[in-house]
Amino acid sequence: MSSGFTRSDGCDLCRAARITPWYYEDEICWVAECEICEVPMVVWRYHGTAPPDAHLAHMRERLREVATAQFGEFWVDDHMRNIPDHWHAHGRPHGGFFGHGFKRKTP
Repeated sequence: MSSGFTRSDGCDLCRAARITPWYYEDEICWVAECEICEVPMVVWRYHGTAPPDAHLAHMRERLREVATAQFGEFWVDDHMRNIPDHWHAHGRPHGGFFGHGFKRKTP
């Protein structure tokens, strides 16, 4: 794929280490449980903070599918606190922030 998008060897999200359960992956993104928050997190496969609109729509839809299966109602948190230079977003449970202790829809 000659998209012009890049990856950074020094970026934890670009490395995409499988340290928590993964729910989805394709050529644009992957969705896994956030190691810190224990909520679904969608990560753009390319380094940067400004994915094209089509990629954003695709990633938000993948996050919606996973977070709805996990929590039912959820909200999207795309404030990049710990890794501010690589686009990612969390699907947080309605009325909460972390997934710790939240009743999940799936076993």
